[in-house]
Formats: sequence, C-alpha cells, structure tokens
Amino acid sequence: MSTRIVYTDLDGTMVGPRGSFWHTAGRDLTDSPAMALLELHRAGVPLVLVSGRTFEQVVEAARIFAADGAIAELGATVAWDVGRSTHRLDGDLPAEHRDRTPMSVMAELGIVEKLIAEHPGRLEWHAPWHATHTADALLRGRVDPLAVDAWLAQNGAPWLTLKDNGTIPATSRFTLDAAVLPPRVYHLMPRGISKGAAIAWDLERRGIDPADAVAIGDSVSDLEMAPAVGRLWITANGAAVDGMAELLAAVPNAAVTAAPMGEGWAQAIRSSL
Repeated sequence: MSTRIVYTDLDGTMVGPRGSFWHTAGRDLTDSPAMALLELHRAGVPLVLVSGRTFEQVVEAARIFAADGAIAELGATVAWDVGRSTHRLDGDLPAEHRDRTPMSVMAELGIVEKLIAEHPGRLEWHAPWHATHTADALLRGRVDPLAVDAWLAQNGAPWLTLKDNGTIPATSRFTLDAAVLPPRVYHLMPRGISKGAAIAWDLERRGIDPADAVAIGDSVSDLEMAPAVGRLWITANGAAVDGMAELLAAVPNAAVTAAPMGEGWAQAIRSSL
C-alpha cells in the first residue's frame, strides 16, 4: 500500500508511561518515537491524532507534534486547521437532543449515577479528567461492556454504549475495590460515534482513498479504526491484554508491533513509509 496519511491514538500508543514521548514502557529513555515522527514529517505524510482526550487537549497535542488534524473524545469531534475548523458527529443521539451535548443529556437523565450505583466499587468517574468532556462520560473500573449495554437498553437509553479504552495504572485517588485493579477506562457515549466513523468522514473530506490510510492504536476501541483504513497497527502492549488476541484474529488488516507503546509506534510508522 502507499501511505498517504496516518491516524494515531495517543495514550499507550504514541506516548508511553505518564504520557511521555521520551520513555519506553520500561521507563528507559528513547528517541525512537521522535526520530520516526521526524521521518514521517520529512516524507510529507500527514499525521492526525485520534484520542479519547477532550477537544482542547487533542488540539494542543496536535500543535506539539505538528499533526495535521485531531479527532477528540473517541470520534465525537474532527478538527483541522489548528482547531479552527471542526465537525461534530452525533451518532445515535436522539434527534430532539441534537442541539445539546451528549453529556448534558446524560446529566439530565442521571444515567451515569444510576450506572455507577449498579456497580458499587467496580465503576466510578475517571476524576478529575472527566470534568471537561462534553460528548462522553469518562469512567474507570472493571465491568462487562456488553452487560452494561444491555442494562442501558433496559433503562431507556438504548442510544448509549460503553466503550473500553484500555487499562491504566492504579493510583491512591481511586476508590475502587482492590479486585478490579488495575482499572480500565470507559467512555459512555452515543452509539454510532467511533474513531473509525470519524476517520472515514475525515478521509472523505480530504479526498484520500481509505486503502492509503494507516491507523495505530492499543485498545479495543482502536479496533474500530480498522474498517476505515488499509492497515491497522496495534502496539504490543495492547495486543497482550486479555481477550485482545481473539478480537485481533477477526480483523484481517490488523498487525501487531514487536515492541510496546512508543517503540512499537515508531516501528509502525517506519513500516508504513
């Protein structure tokens, strides 16, 4: 394939421990990701950041890494021109609420509080980072997303879904039961919004054939990018998560890097050039 654009996840993929671009998964210093990024820019291949982070956070990261665009909150907002131009994806958000943010609708329904009450000690807000999200409720813990989706349907919110965005290290600020540590990060958001849907919209805007696009990620939610691109790379740390091997087997255009996090990201970049 001829790579014309690269879409990449940030946390656990392009950046490693504590969001560092300069450390390996084992906390050793490395310049491998930075050198690969330089090679990508010199080749003239656009880079677009695709993350669960908020719009402001992803746009700021895009400036730092000289990215050509940003996709925030797991596909809810596509941004380009340094964030001056945007497109919002509503997914299955009910038509009567399209003039509001999904978070404001969820707050009115009290759906997040009810969901947390259903899973005491197993689910909580991903504080303090949840406070600025507008398209999704950012949670942490360890639950069965399929069971949660069934519960949502039974409780009048079939338009919502819970998406798994990978494992995070436990810290003292968490109030979860020890049995669910380390926790996973979840995004409660309208169905139909995904990284893949956002990439597909952005590729059409740019006039680029999906076959010429590459995506890089590390989590279950990143597998949704596969149908939108010619090749999906999953870094070794993501591939090692329980259950990921079975999911990857069903994704024909996915490949796994030899190294985790930034070093694996660098491998994916160089293999795509």
